Amino acid sequence: MRAFNEIFEIAAERHGGPDALQATLYKPKTQDELVALPEDRWLAIITKCIFQAGFNWKVIENKWDGFEAAFDGFDVGRCAFMDDEKFDALLQDTRIVRHGTKISTVRDNAVFLMELREEGGAGKVLGGWPSEDYISLLAMLAKRGSRLGGASAQYCMRFIGRDSFILSQDVTARLIAEGVIDKPATSKKAMVAVQQAFNTWMNQSGRSLTEISRVLAMSV
Repeated sequence: MRAFNEIFEIAAERHGGPDALQATLYKPKTQDELVALPEDRWLAIITKCIFQAGFNWKVIENKWDGFEAAFDGFDVGRCAFMDDEKFDALLQDTRIVRHGTKISTVRDNAVFLMELREEGGAGKVLGGWPSEDYISLLAMLAKRGSRLGGASAQYCMRFIGRDSFILSQDVTARLIAEGVIDKPATSKKAMVAVQQAFNTWMNQSGRSLTEISRVLAMSV
């Protein structure tokens, strides 16, 4: 496995040099910023990522004002206590994508966020989870959230702004090239290997998961 600075050099060579590459990188939000993020925005971003999964992202983006209106601004209490009448109305609501299973995740994930209140809130629990054990956060989201397994959880954490990696096709290709994994990481063993590699690169570079993930993607 190459040292991070070697991978950075590969990515820089492909993207106009170190300064040009650095200009494309950004740091994740701080925990204080994530704690300050309103609960409805957590639910909104979670929902957007779920609806985008396997669908044309532009369609979801173009309809997003309709989603905000249809789901009452993603008020967590109102969404958690969505009754059957409201649910049935959403199934007929042309302002949104009428996918029953995904609509139900709004209610389920609102309940999940309410449960996190007892643990300090989404910002503290999800935002404060150690980056060195990010894969355990992904596992928790898959277990306790609704349709928050795999890439959906990874994109959700990235769009919210917490420190994260996304195992995109390009990142996976770099991890395979470095001998970290031999195929896309789906098993627990493979995810542990991925986490260990990112931890090594964090220690070498002082950079976040977010920055490292971006550099790996741009090195391919």
